[in-house]
Parts: sequence; structure tokens; C-alpha cells
Amino acid sequence: MCYLAHTTRQSVTHPGERCSDRFSLCAQADMKYILVTGGVISGIGKGIIASSVGTILKSCGLRVTAIKIDPYINIDAGTFSPYEHGEVFVLDDGGEVDLDLGNYERFLDIRLTRDNNLTTGKIYQSVINKERRGDYLGKTVQDAIQEWVMKQARISVDDDGVEPQVCVIELGGTVGDIESMPFIEAFRQFQFKVKRENFCNIHVSLVPQPKATGEQKTKPTQNSVRELRGLGLSPDLIMCRCSSPLETSAKEKISMFCHVEPTQVICVHDVSSVYRVPLLLEDQGVVSYLCERLSLPVEVKPRKMLTKWKEMADRSARLLEHVSIALVGKYTKLSDSYTSVVKALEHSALAVNHKLEIKYIDSADLETSTLQGDPVKYHEAWQKLCSSHGVLVPGGFGVRGTEGKMHAIHWARKQNKPFLGVCLGMQLAVCEFARDVLGWEDANSTEFNPESTHPVVIDMPEHNPGQMGGTMRLGKRRTIFKSSTSVLRKLYGGVEFVDERHRHRFEVNPELKHHFEKRGLHFVGEDVEGERMEIIELDDHCYFVGVQYHPEFTSRPIKPSPPYFGLLLAAAGKLPGYLAKGCRLSPRDTYSGSSGSSSPEADLSELKFPSLSRD
Repeated sequence: MCYLAHTTRQSVTHPGERCSDRFSLCAQADMKYILVTGGVISGIGKGIIASSVGTILKSCGLRVTAIKIDPYINIDAGTFSPYEHGEVFVLDDGGEVDLDLGNYERFLDIRLTRDNNLTTGKIYQSVINKERRGDYLGKTVQDAIQEWVMKQARISVDDDGVEPQVCVIELGGTVGDIESMPFIEAFRQFQFKVKRENFCNIHVSLVPQPKATGEQKTKPTQNSVRELRGLGLSPDLIMCRCSSPLETSAKEKISMFCHVEPTQVICVHDVSSVYRVPLLLEDQGVVSYLCERLSLPVEVKPRKMLTKWKEMADRSARLLEHVSIALVGKYTKLSDSYTSVVKALEHSALAVNHKLEIKYIDSADLETSTLQGDPVKYHEAWQKLCSSHGVLVPGGFGVRGTEGKMHAIHWARKQNKPFLGVCLGMQLAVCEFARDVLGWEDANSTEFNPESTHPVVIDMPEHNPGQMGGTMRLGKRRTIFKSSTSVLRKLYGGVEFVDERHRHRFEVNPELKHHFEKRGLHFVGEDVEGERMEIIELDDHCYFVGVQYHPEFTSRPIKPSPPYFGLLLAAAGKLPGYLAKGCRLSPRDTYSGSSGSSSPEADLSELKFPSLSRD
């Protein structure tokens, strides 16, 4: 008996099914797999396209899951540099994964697990461990990849626990990369194992348009598809990324030289909002093609979910009033470093009917050392900060730029400007308050100054100094509200507790709590044991909030995260009126309770944006 069949039989068993060496293939007969590959360049938008394909299929009533494959050797994304790979996205189970899983969760409104992000490191580690135990007995890495995908595709991603019907798989990198070869070969074999009617390939390619000629060039796409076909995969749909709509002549040329019908060449040109991408694919018949190609069980009915996406896209384009937020961080040279933060701000700005302007400020530019070395950069940074309607200090690691962040926090506190501190942002808000209000001049985090006589932020018990990866307080943890008058509690809908995702090693020193509360800085949220400070709020301020967790990871386009929603409300001058109305339109309460499910029964017609009147 092959190893693949043996392990699958253990993990999945259905009444009435025959247990044989072909069990895994029989059990998977109804699962549909859509593989998304990319060519020409990386960063072409495979993640958004994969998410959009899942969205339009979900709008048809199908249950959709997603897997991201990253060919790097790392076990997870936890130790990556944000400058090279963007942010590290954290899941409920504490998995540190690629930022594309954030796109999947936001678009599809699902909850993924760490095993939905498959890396070369994970596969090789798994294979080596099994080989040492004697489990493999001659099976290959490709078998391990196929087994992982087939097993993970069946894991429910919704609260209802129902098994998905469609699995969208994104293969990172570009076709031809040496790192991705084992995965390409695995899927070459896989397409025959699961049968043609259960597997299709979408290839995303770039169609450049040089300014010198203005002509759309198809040769890069032709070469990319030729290479993919040479490796044994033949694309069913070719999605062409281009700056302007694809010309008919270019589409016909791609069709002719890439062995597909013109209807299988899809144009994904630049659009004003990512919300328009699912609509773009729908308009070009992608759903109809996939339903026919994969024999999908789709009912003909109005697609309420896509109607909501169109409403969001149209609303985003019509916004007239502007609100600006200063994002003060240390990775501002690459916006992908703060992808979820930016999305959470966008969701909230859309909910308050304002067009968002984010002013990226490198926190080091706010420090006096920059004034001495580059006064122009220093004054430009401060001008950005002072002209913003609100201030956000996100999470981060390392001492560089922390003094600049505290300068920004001090300014927001003294000038009564709306402020939100996330993770490190909250910790530095406590440090700044300790220095300026309590008079503890050397107050700091032991991460930055282990010798501080006032260590207001200290090491986490979970931290293991011997290793960096996976040693933090990670994943979904509960926060209990300790105050009935808390602004954030009202924004959450008056609940007694919230479950949010964490990623940090340090915490506010609980022994010093009473010193802060005497002077008006209140710890309104704590963990279940009352040992960890989770939420701070400041008396007599329009909106000064800090959270130890990362609320941006659970923000959704139609369900904005309450801490970010509060920041945008305050920045737009709408928070007092909103609170005076009893928060009837709190983001967590204005949406249908079934909207968190991808089951066909979900009544998406009830979804509504908070409708805020002018104050």
C-alpha cells in the first residue's frame, strides 16, 4: 500500500466509501482544484486574482478554500524581513504566514490555518522526519506535496464546519524558478490523479506596453506559457495583467500562439480599486467557463455577494470628503510591510464615507539626529504629521525609530489628535506617558534598554531567547473588558470580551499599572488571567487608544475593525455623534450574522454599511 493512500485513509473516512489503495483519489473525486501560476515577473497580482476567483465562485453559493505555496526553504514567514517579503500575516492558530493569506481571508471572509500556507521548508521537514521513521519507503517529495494539498483542501474554513467544494491554490514565484520545480512537477502528476474535470490551471502573465510604441507586447506571455507547457501544465485560462484594456489583436495573438480560445484570454487591467477585480472577471465569463470546465454544481440565481462588491467599488469611487492618517513606522519604504494595516484603514474610511489618504512617515525622520543630519527630511516628516487628521503607530521590532514614534505619540497626546497604537505602538505610548507625565525619564522597554530603572515594558513568559521563530505570543487570544465606559468596548458593540490575534514578545509591566491609572491612563482590557495589559485608553482625549493585539488581521471590507473604525470616526469628527447615538451602527452589529459563512444559505442581502449622518 502506498504511503499517500495510507495516511489519507486515516485522516478522511466517509460512510459507504471503499477503503482501497485508490481511496484518496475516490474520496477527492468531488473536490475541484484551481491552480494559479504566474509568469514574466513576480508581484504581478496572483494573490488578488486568486482571491477574486474564489470570491466570484463563493458568490455562486460554493464553499471555497485557498492554499498559498511559497517555494522558499523557511518553515514559516515569521523571521522574514518586511522590506523583502512584506508583512507577516498571523492566523487564529498562531501561524505566521505569507500576506496573500490575508487577501484570501479578507476577500472570502474565511478563517484559514497555518497549513494553508505550504513552503518548501515545511515539505522537506515533513519528508525528512517521515523518512527517518521509515514511513516513506521510496515515495517522493511530489507525493508529499499532493498529500498535503488533498488533505488541507478538505479542512473547513467556516464556522459551520462544512467541507469546502473548491480549493484555489496559488503557486508563488514565477514559472521557471528553480525553487518551484518540485511543485510544478507535483501538479503535473496531480492533474491526472484527480482527473481533468477536477483540475484546471489559471496562468497570470504580464502584457507590457512600452511608452515608446504604445503597443501591447504579447511575446513575454507567449514565452511564459511555452515554458509552462514544457513543464507539463497547460493553462485553461490566461489572465493578462496590463495597464489598459487588452486590445483585440493582442488577445487574438495570445490565443493563437498559446493554444487557447480567445474567450480563455482574460484581461485584468489596472483598476481604481481591488474591489473591481472580481467584477472584471465576472464580466468576462470566468464563472461560466469554470462551471463548464469543472462541472461545478452552481445554481442560476442572483449573485447578491457580487452586488455588494459592486456597491463597495462604486461607493469608493464616489467619495468626496478626505481624511488623512499619518502612519508612523520603520518599514514605510515598502507599503506591503503594512498591507493589513492599510486595508483596515481603507475598510474603516469606506464605512465613514471618506476617501483615505495615508501619509507614510519613517519614524527615524522625526528624531533630532535627523534634524542635525538632514533638516529638510526632518521638517518634511513633521509637516506630514502635523497636517494629518489622525496618527497610527503600528507594530514592529527593533530599537531603530522608536524615539521618533514616541515623539509622534507625544504630539498626538498633547494636541488632542486621534491616536491608535498597535502592539509596539501601545507599548511606546505607555513609555511616553511614563516619561512625560510620571517623570520617569529613562522609562523604556527592556527590549531596547535592559538596564532601565523603570522597565514599563518587559519580556513575555513565552519567549525563548535561544530561538527566534515561533517563540512569541501568537494567534487568537481573549481580551476581557474591565470598564463599562470604555470607548473601544462601545465600538465593539458593548461586548464583555473580544477574541483578537496577537504577535509579540513583550508586554506592559502589570506591577506598574496603578501608577498610570492614577494619572488617567487606564488599562480597560486585560487577558483572562488579568496578568497582561491588552487595551489602554486616556482620559479627556478625543481618541487615544492602544491595543496589544493586531486588530487589522480580522478586518473585512464590509466589517471594519472597531479600533481602526474608531480612529477614522475620530479623525473625521464623527465619533462624538456616533457614540451619542448608542453605537447603533457598530460595525460588528450592522451585518448579517450569517455573513461569516461561505455556505449557500448565507443571506448576504442583509449586509449594509454603517450609514453615518453628518455631525
